[in-house]
Amino acid sequence: MNNTREVEVVVVGAGQAGLSSAYHLRRTGFAPDEDFVVLDHSPGSGGAWQFRWPSLTYGKVHGMHALPGMELTGADPARPSSEVVSAYFDAYERAFDLRVRRPVDVRAVREGTGGRLLVETSAGTWSTRALINATGTWDRPFWPHYPGQETFRGRQLHTAQYPGPEAFTGLRVVVVGGGASGTQHLLELAPYAAATTWVTRRPPVFREGPFDEDAGRSAVALVEERVRQGLPPRSVVSVTGLPLNDAVRQGLESGVLDRLPLFDRITPDGVEWDDGRRVDADVILWATGFRAAVDHLAPLRLREPGGGIRVEGTRVVADPRIHLVGYGPSASTIGANRAGRAAVRDIRRLLAGTGQAGATEEDAPAGATSDAAPADASPDAVPAEYAA
Repeated sequence: MNNTREVEVVVVGAGQAGLSSAYHLRRTGFAPDEDFVVLDHSPGSGGAWQFRWPSLTYGKVHGMHALPGMELTGADPARPSSEVVSAYFDAYERAFDLRVRRPVDVRAVREGTGGRLLVETSAGTWSTRALINATGTWDRPFWPHYPGQETFRGRQLHTAQYPGPEAFTGLRVVVVGGGASGTQHLLELAPYAAATTWVTRRPPVFREGPFDEDAGRSAVALVEERVRQGLPPRSVVSVTGLPLNDAVRQGLESGVLDRLPLFDRITPDGVEWDDGRRVDADVILWATGFRAAVDHLAPLRLREPGGGIRVEGTRVVADPRIHLVGYGPSASTIGANRAGRAAVRDIRRLLAGTGQAGATEEDAPAGATSDAAPADASPDAVPAEYAA
C-alpha cells in the first residue's frame, strides 16, 4: 500500500528561513497541509534559537530581524533569547496557521517519478514538485582536529553545547575561534574562570562605526560569489569583521581579548606551540562555527567539485526544483526573509512551466480563499512582488 503523500512544496526546517518561506507560500495562496507542508525536527518552535545558552539574553542579540508580516515587540532585553524568540516563532506559526509538523526528521531526499522528489522522513514520505531547504547550520557544529586532541584529559565542548559562564568557575579555559561566539564566550567567562586564553587561526578584525547598507551589500556579495562558484559558503560575519562595541573595547583593554595564534598540538594537560610556548587548560571550548546541514540532500548529488552546492539566488543550479534558503548569503535573519520571498517567486515560475497549482493568479492551489490566506493576502490575486 502506497502511503506517500503528495504536495506541491515541502519546506524542511522551521527556523527564520523556513517560516519566512512558509509565510510567502501562504501569502501567494498555497494552502498548508494541502499544497505545502513544513517539516521541523526540533521539539518546539524557535529554530536554533531554542538551544541557545541561557546567558545569551535578548538584549545581547545582534541583528535579530522580525519575520515578515509580524513584528517582535515589547521583548524584555534581560530575558533569555531562547525564550523570547521561541515564543515569538510559536505565536507566528499560529497567527499564520503554518501547521508545522514536528518533531519530524528528514532522512533523505531522492529522485521520484514524474519529475517529483521523494522526501523520506521519520513520519513517512512526501512526494513534491519543489523543495525549500531551510535547515541552517546548528545541527552541524564544526570540530577541527589537531594532533593530540584525543589525549586531552580535560573537557572539550563546542559552542553548540555551551552551558553558560558559571559552568567554568575556577577553570582554565582555552577558547578557539575568532568569530562573534568566541568573543562573547570570552567576555562572559572571564569573571568566572581561573584563566582564559584566546586562540584564532587569523588575527581578528574589529569593525568601528556603523554597518551601513553599502557595507552589508558588499559583505553579502563576497559570500554570494562563493556559492555561485560551488564553494562551501562562509558566514556573512566572516567578511564583516567583529563590531567594536563597549564590551569588546573593555575586553581589549583588560587583556581578555589578547589573541594568540593557533597552537600546534594538544597535550593531556593543555596546548602547545612549536616555539615552546604552552598553556595548561582544564577546558577547550571550540567556537569554530558550523557547516550547512544538507546531508539529507546527498542522494541528489548536488555538490560541486569545490565541495559546496552551486546556487544562483536561492535556486540550486544543478536542480531548479530545490532552493536553499538561509544558506550562504541568506544566512542571516534579514537575508532569510528576503530569500524566502525570492524562493517562492522562483517556485511559482517553475510550477507555472509545468501547469501546477500556484502557477498563476487564475490557477491558484485549492483552498486559496480569504479564510485560508493570511490577513494581508488577497484571495483573488497573487501579490505583485511574486508575479512571474
